[in-house]
Amino acid sequence: MTDQPRVHDPNVPSALGLGPEPGAPGAGHTISAPPMPGASTELVYEYGLEVAARSQWAYARLRFMRHRLALFSLVVLVAIFACGAFANFIAPYTYHQINLDALSQPPSAKHIFGTDSAGRDSFSRVLYGIRTSARVGILVGFLSTLIGTIIGGIAGFYGGWVDNLLMRTTDLFLTLPLLAVLLTAARFLGHSTPTKLAFLLAALIWTTIARIVRGSFLSLREKEYVEAARAAGSGDVRIMFRHMLPNTVGPIVVAATLTIGTAILLEAVLSFLGFGIEPPTPALGALLNEGQDQGIDKWWLVTFPGVVIVIIVLCINFIGDGLRDALDPTQRRVRA
Repeated sequence: MTDQPRVHDPNVPSALGLGPEPGAPGAGHTISAPPMPGASTELVYEYGLEVAARSQWAYARLRFMRHRLALFSLVVLVAIFACGAFANFIAPYTYHQINLDALSQPPSAKHIFGTDSAGRDSFSRVLYGIRTSARVGILVGFLSTLIGTIIGGIAGFYGGWVDNLLMRTTDLFLTLPLLAVLLTAARFLGHSTPTKLAFLLAALIWTTIARIVRGSFLSLREKEYVEAARAAGSGDVRIMFRHMLPNTVGPIVVAATLTIGTAILLEAVLSFLGFGIEPPTPALGALLNEGQDQGIDKWWLVTFPGVVIVIIVLCINFIGDGLRDALDPTQRRVRA
């Protein structure tokens, strides 16, 4: 294309916004023209052409906030755990307070969850039971994640005989009948405290996280940035924890969240069978066991602790589902 000759109109401001051409009529007067986008950095923001940069975590947070079911479950779960954490201030009675004038009363305005055969307020005992179950679940989630991440990371990074040794040990734990081992171990350990039970559960359910981390590390160790870090002189520990582990946080967070729900269920089962948290420490599973012993006519002693357990586990599963969608970089749509 050939260049077309430029024709200057003295009545039209120049492209630079500085007024008419020199020597034209009206050159002594300054005529302001709207600035063109892109003329300066300030104009970029003024015309809205600049898109704020976001990190991958910012996009994950945005995707999770759009997952309405997971967000609602998070609010409910935080509220339930907060009630358990502040049970000393919320509960109208202590969990061991006996009222001989209110034996086995159904739900009422004074005792909204009713009372047991000793006159103890069921609502207060459920609040303290939430605290115990939440303590066990969170501690198990942390310990099992720590054990599984270390074992799976070492196995996936080094491979070879190290991988075979650690994964065959993991497979051995997977073949064990979990409930039978827990019942046997709880029987020999005697009276269980929340901390002791949490260590017992964490020693048996770390295997899922170990396999997830191992699979991620096997694929990540062949990436270019890992080779570049090794060529730059970084040690194995720095490569694993500084370069590879941050890229595995997504699956680890999802697995840890679901592990908390599994731990709460296992604690409830063991306490229900009489091998978990020992009285007088209240636990949701122990409350179910006590309610079952007092007969089916006292339905409130079983219903309310059971409903709380179901709500907690459902909320944790929905949160895990939302985290899985949010932390998946290939996810573009939110399912709920």
